[in-house]
Amino acid sequence: MLMLSLGTLGAVLWRAEGPGALNGADWSAVRFTLGQAVLSSVLSVALAVPVARALARRRFRGRGLLITLLGAPFILPVIVAVLGLLAVFGRSGLISSMLAPLGLGPIDIYGLEGVVLAHVFFNLPLATRLVLQGWLAIPSEQFRLAAALNFTPRDVARTLEWPMLRSVLPGALLVIFLICMTSFAVALTLGGGPGATTVELAIYQAFRFEFDLGRAALLSLVQFGLSGVAALLAFAIAVPGVFGAGLDRPLTRWDRDSAVRRIMDGLWIVLAALFLIVPLGMVVLHGAAGLPHLPGTVYWAALRSLAVALGSAGLTLALALPMALAAVRLGGGRGAALQAAGTLSIAASPLVMGTGLFIMLFPLADPMRLALPVTALVNAAMSLPFALRALTPAVAEAEAGFGRLADSLGMTGMARLRLMLLPRLRRPLGFTLGLSAALSMGDLGVIALFADPGHATLPLQLYGLMGAYRMQDAAGAALLLLMLSLGLFWIFDRGGRAHADA
Repeated sequence: MLMLSLGTLGAVLWRAEGPGALNGADWSAVRFTLGQAVLSSVLSVALAVPVARALARRRFRGRGLLITLLGAPFILPVIVAVLGLLAVFGRSGLISSMLAPLGLGPIDIYGLEGVVLAHVFFNLPLATRLVLQGWLAIPSEQFRLAAALNFTPRDVARTLEWPMLRSVLPGALLVIFLICMTSFAVALTLGGGPGATTVELAIYQAFRFEFDLGRAALLSLVQFGLSGVAALLAFAIAVPGVFGAGLDRPLTRWDRDSAVRRIMDGLWIVLAALFLIVPLGMVVLHGAAGLPHLPGTVYWAALRSLAVALGSAGLTLALALPMALAAVRLGGGRGAALQAAGTLSIAASPLVMGTGLFIMLFPLADPMRLALPVTALVNAAMSLPFALRALTPAVAEAEAGFGRLADSLGMTGMARLRLMLLPRLRRPLGFTLGLSAALSMGDLGVIALFADPGHATLPLQLYGLMGAYRMQDAAGAALLLLMLSLGLFWIFDRGGRAHADA
């Protein structure tokens, strides 16, 4: 992991030119990257607050399903979501066709508007889940006490809700800012042009079209620095416990009975649900017609993507499980340092890793021939932080509950792993495999640097179909990619949960 993160950074440093090599377009890309990330993160968090408050205050049929769906965009292939957003907000999309009879021109979402729209689509659910967890962490006894003291809704917001938001929002804002900083596929499909180019897109252009390795390396160094600062800030801001523990009583809100509040909460929930569901519904609707007529190249690309996804999932597990076991066994500062080494990939975006690997491999072999293995390796590195967050607490819990018994039985090595740990890690192991496979299945990052058209994965093939304006084929390929990504996650996650308590 140190070689993949710091080693590739070292290769980038070796080829990087001096700061004076950055031209005006490069500095414009830096400004656009920071600007769109700030705007996207602020909008995502600002819109998430009323949606999370409405979900926390209301109980309705389908609430659990809606909260579950809020996690879907995280594993959704970016290129599929972009196609869905174009079907709704594009020049020939649903909203433009509704505006045409009114004499209003079509909507153009390419550029800053489209990049921000796509980032809000992906990150609004994540921000809502983070803020909702903060709301649900307020003990119900606090609301009971507020009702007994005849608190008005403004008093409840000032005394209970605002302190929670003050502790939760900065961390959520920085996490989403970091995600928007390293989102290459969104900028590739909806950005472009001199005024809407991110640093990652500039790396891709310098690498793919100009083959200027020195400039690509320097831009990679800039991207690593920006992402590293954002990652350090995100990790430095912890979410403290504000209210302490409660008695786990069902939550009752006495400040929610106003008709105006019911209408506003319902409106926010409906708008958020439509914003998430309609683009995906358009992908399914358009893709169903194009799916039976897909060319053979799309299915070959799907097989390559499956191979990369399964390889990436296996590599993720091979990296994450030993690191989680060692981190728990070492404990203290050494365990924390080991986990920190596993999360360094957050600062290094896939394109930075890909550029460094290309520089390292170029004198030894043809990087194009290694496109699929390199893509699987980088995708595994990018999934590792999430895998460690899922596995390390589960390993610690298993050791705390059964470690002494295993020690008394002399259970060590593979016997301890097979008989004591693995049966209690089935759920996080299934989640880890499913998440890494789904993220790799929909990735459009490193493969765009390395692969030629004959070795394209399904996301790259879909991007090519969109660029050739073969929109029916693109819709069918998007539906196929959506089914494969969600199917892989469901199979692994379901396999981990099946008979896990037996």
